[in-house]
Amino acid sequence: MSDPREAAARYLAKRAAGEADDQQTAEQPPMGATAEERAAYVETAIQLAIRRGDFDDLPGAGKPIEGLGAHHDPDWWIRRKIETEKLTGIGPPALMLRVEDRGLDGELDVLGREEDVRAVLEDFNRRVIETRRQLLGGPPVVTKPRDVDAEVEAWRERRAARMASTPPAEEPRRRRVFRRRRDRGGGA
Repeated sequence: MSDPREAAARYLAKRAAGEADDQQTAEQPPMGATAEERAAYVETAIQLAIRRGDFDDLPGAGKPIEGLGAHHDPDWWIRRKIETEKLTGIGPPALMLRVEDRGLDGELDVLGREEDVRAVLEDFNRRVIETRRQLLGGPPVVTKPRDVDAEVEAWRERRAARMASTPPAEEPRRRRVFRRRRDRGGGA
């Protein structure tokens, strides 16, 4: 139940703004109405909105609904939000570990020292094991820890292949150490 003073203030404000009184009745559903009356009210409100053009030019108009008929995914809403907002670094830990696992080789290739590679791999393995131990809801953790020694050996091989394929850089020309001195007009 709303306060009669608030309803009167809204009425006066709408009247001052020049809005029609029929919109006042369309805004609030009837009190104590049956389910059929509420359904009729909702249908009427939708039809009025269509006539006013409130649903024109909505995003996705005339396009099929994505994912309709596909398998049921309980986390569909979070995946869609991450995709539409192009968010990175957030989401269920299991999904984040999968994404990180896919790009881990590229991240390791950027590193220059074996100690750094080992530290990154040990941190990754620690987070995988920690996520498996948590009893939070969400998708299952299917990401496997990586064998540190095997990954370091693969990193060495990729690094050696990159060094072999890169042509040696030419030495830049040396600048002259001694320059000619200009006569600065100190004489005749």
